[in-house]
Amino acid sequence: MLDYIAIFRRLNKARVRYLVVGGMAVNLHGIPRMTYDLDLMLDLEDENLERFLTLVKKWGFKPKVPVDIMDLAVAEKREDWIHNKNMLAFNLVNTDWAISEIDILICTPFSFSQAAADAELFDLNGVEIPTVSVEHLIRMKKDTGREQDSSDVEYLKKIIGK
Repeated sequence: MLDYIAIFRRLNKARVRYLVVGGMAVNLHGIPRMTYDLDLMLDLEDENLERFLTLVKKWGFKPKVPVDIMDLAVAEKREDWIHNKNMLAFNLVNTDWAISEIDILICTPFSFSQAAADAELFDLNGVEIPTVSVEHLIRMKKDTGREQDSSDVEYLKKIIGK
């Protein structure tokens, strides 16, 4: 079983291109908030997805929905999920772990490269954690309709003086 830092360390070692988003990103930007899952935005390029999926399969994660985990790597399937199932994130679960869910965002208001251009690196115990910027995080959270996200947006706006 890995903790957050160990997960990031292994993702980095495997050269997975990712950004932390969601509640963990809110925490890294200095706003304490409870979260029990890990939300990631991945570069959806084939080799990067293969490196990521190889790791999470090895860790015992499986999709929450009844599909093959490798389906995440198929662009046409992701597009079908987004347009026909209104899927925003591909949920991976492993009930044996304290961090029992990893959500991979597949539908965002901007591309991975746009978000990576102004991502921030946080260092925790010698592990660099690439994290979406406050501005991009606000864009992701502002129109979800979820109370927690609205609260996060208000706190995040204070960080950037809005």
